[in-house]
Amino acid sequence: MIYNPFKSLRFRIFSLVFFTGLISCLVIHSAILESYEDRAVNVRESEVSTQLKILANHLINYSYFSDTTSDVINAELDLLANLYDGRVMVIDSDLNIRKDTYGISEGKTIISEEVVGCLKNGATGSSIVYDRNNRYIEMTAPIIETRTYESGDVAAESETQDVVRGVLLISVSTDYIAQTMDILTRRAVTIEVIAVILILVVAIFMSGRLLKPFDRITSAINDVKAGFTNEPIAGSDYYETEHIINAFNQLLVRMNALDASRQEFVSNVSHELKTPITSMKVLADSLIMQEDVPNEVYRDFMEDIAAEVDRENKIINDLLELVRMDKKATPLNITSVDVVQMMEVIMKRMKPIADKRNIELTLETTREITAEIDEVKLSLALMNLVENAVKYNKDDGFVKVKLDADHQYFTCEVSDSGIGIPEESIDRIYERFYRVDKSRSREIGGTGLGLSITHNAILMHRGTIEVKSEENVGTTFTVRIPLIYMQSLE
Repeated sequence: MIYNPFKSLRFRIFSLVFFTGLISCLVIHSAILESYEDRAVNVRESEVSTQLKILANHLINYSYFSDTTSDVINAELDLLANLYDGRVMVIDSDLNIRKDTYGISEGKTIISEEVVGCLKNGATGSSIVYDRNNRYIEMTAPIIETRTYESGDVAAESETQDVVRGVLLISVSTDYIAQTMDILTRRAVTIEVIAVILILVVAIFMSGRLLKPFDRITSAINDVKAGFTNEPIAGSDYYETEHIINAFNQLLVRMNALDASRQEFVSNVSHELKTPITSMKVLADSLIMQEDVPNEVYRDFMEDIAAEVDRENKIINDLLELVRMDKKATPLNITSVDVVQMMEVIMKRMKPIADKRNIELTLETTREITAEIDEVKLSLALMNLVENAVKYNKDDGFVKVKLDADHQYFTCEVSDSGIGIPEESIDRIYERFYRVDKSRSREIGGTGLGLSITHNAILMHRGTIEVKSEENVGTTFTVRIPLIYMQSLE
């Protein structure tokens, strides 16, 4: 498999930490500079606004519009312009420029929306415009004269009226703010470079540190795969790795159990196949060693050999059936089947065997049952249950089969009056080659595979099988199968 670093979790953790830190630095950088610029502009606007109000009062007090040669006012105007590295213009109510600290527009007329608005609305028409690109602040402030009107002979009865005599227009440079921001930017870039290097180191460290538990798990899995150990993985660093470790340990237990089961199965198969062959070998050797063997003895020996051949054949057929059922990819041949009729055929086949020992076979059903099943496989499974109930029964006993159904499942209950199953053996009866009574099983021709075949066939139909048994009283198997077969999503 070609290694792609961009798909690795280590690279993604590194990228997440690194780019999160980098973006955070850039956002903080931008926020600090923007905050400083807004604050510096607001402070400058407040200072200039205060100076304009003071200067506007001086213009009225010194009657500047009547005499623009006042040295005091002109000095204040020049001082304000120099102080803020800007330009100040005094505009009268006729929009004529009476004073320009640059000395280039005096006597000219200015028509500006800000100036007209300030003349018309007074203090409420004042404007402040900040031009970030050209680095200046333009402000207007009204020059207001308060006039007093007396009525009658009593001076106390007087009225006041504010009259806008003109407008102060000032342009203030913000070069010093830009210069300060340049200095801050250079320092911030230096700090950011250091921060990025630290973030890079932290990202590399964290990506390696966070993935150490996963590397340890991978190493442990590789050791198991290579066959160095079968021990479960111990310890857990994170909640997520704990789930992975638990799942792997459960899988390892399952694999060990399957391996042990496979070894036991191979051993059992070897033993079961070897036993009939050994018996046939002994019988054949006995015949060969004897001379002039009577026909009766010869016939007995050949009958025994034929019985062993039949036993060997049955074991092989059962093994082949198990192999076919173990192949999960093998599809079931699902058809709509009359379950009652299928069960009647099974009972008819078993009746001759039951009659030899005077065992009563009965089938009880109260309704017609039609289900979607593989008739061959499920018929074999149910026939194994009935056959075992007959074989492991007592003489003059009984075998009862009950069929019933609801809207989802049909049930088949097979009960007998046989020898029963010991409690300690119930959990193992579906194991291959497992026999409760080995001597009697061989005596009646059992292979130890019938219940395993039955169990597999029922599971393939998404059904369940339960067993209740009491020694020397009897056994009851209950099979539950869906009426409609549901295909697995796997």
